[in-house]
Amino acid sequence: MENFEVSDAGDILVDTKQLDWLDVGGGTYFKILRACVKTGEWALYVKMDPGAKFQPHRHQGSGQFFITKGELIYDVGKADMGTYGFEPIFAEHFEAGCNEETEMLFIGNGAVTYFKDDKSVDYVFDAETLINLQKGTAKLDIGV
Repeated sequence: MENFEVSDAGDILVDTKQLDWLDVGGGTYFKILRACVKTGEWALYVKMDPGAKFQPHRHQGSGQFFITKGELIYDVGKADMGTYGFEPIFAEHFEAGCNEETEMLFIGNGAVTYFKDDKSVDYVFDAETLINLQKGTAKLDIGV
């Protein structure tokens, strides 16, 4: 992929300034930093417009985030700029969003299952979905 440098040993450098924001619905945008179908690991830089909200979801693997701008307000509490968060396997979030422009680094392990209003499964996204999103062959709508 362009804007990515990978060493022979597997080190990865990504110039995020050269990546376009990918619209994933509901006022949320991703820059995909890494997505590995072998390990299921992925890394995103996320931007949320004021008022953006994530659709209710369950993490099928653990996740970690670091807020670089704004705030993330969700079931667990409010994570302001400079906050690190860890989400364990099977963590469920039915309220997650922001009131101001927010940016964060998010590192995920495994898939994320998104729910409809009746709590049935709407869709699942994983590293393969993110690769296809980057290629332009898949779309996401994670917003409420």
